[in-house]
Amino acid sequence: MKEKRILISVDVEEFDIPEEFGQQVSLQDKLEVSKKGLQATLALFEKYEVRATFFITAYWAQHYPELIKQIAAQHEIASHAYYHSSFTDADLEGSRLALQEISGQMVHGFRMPRLKAVNKEVLKGAGYEYDASINPTWLPGRYNNWHLPRTLYKEEDVWIIPSSVSPLLRYPIFWLSVKNMPLWVTKHFTSLILKKDDYLSFYFHPWELADISQYTLPTYIKKVSGINMQKKMEAYLKFLKEKGTFTTHIEWLNAR
Repeated sequence: MKEKRILISVDVEEFDIPEEFGQQVSLQDKLEVSKKGLQATLALFEKYEVRATFFITAYWAQHYPELIKQIAAQHEIASHAYYHSSFTDADLEGSRLALQEISGQMVHGFRMPRLKAVNKEVLKGAGYEYDASINPTWLPGRYNNWHLPRTLYKEEDVWIIPSSVSPLLRYPIFWLSVKNMPLWVTKHFTSLILKKDDYLSFYFHPWELADISQYTLPTYIKKVSGINMQKKMEAYLKFLKEKGTFTTHIEWLNAR
């Protein structure tokens, strides 16, 4: 039987989600909330021997270059654009070059903030090999990607690595579902995906593992956060370790 691969990815960004709901956040908080959650994330990854892909905004990375170098020693560094709240096509190459300079690692992959669409031709021209900006399901108010393939495919000579969804129902395994649903539900659909596919692709944000209870956010975003989210994530990682081998996106692509 072919070994199953577990592709964990982490979106490291300025903590700006409260601004979507009308609360202004200082730049220091935007940076520090993600840093605190990232430190908790790295501790869990070390405990469960997780090798992952970190999609990082260049702006955030510029504030914590030593931490980026620490991550790059064990994990893949990929681009999450230059800033989390604004974007131009020029940011594609700019963020890649900035992250390479800071991390000392070649940057092959990209994920658009909030999983918005990105021009694949421009992405290829900016030097990227793959895009991980697709969640091939329906999320009200965000996107409707039922028509897109569930698993790895190519577009404009760029590999597309979608977030994992279950066969048929296209139940998504991503940060919101893992946060809000009982763990047994997440485990059930994870097992269905791995039975059908040879990999699982799951992503979350480090700020989920920080205490965000004081911010103006919907209950479905902040109810499970901080220590409670750390415990839930630990239980899920323990389960995933029994299901397959943790690997980075680019290593998985290169081995195919």
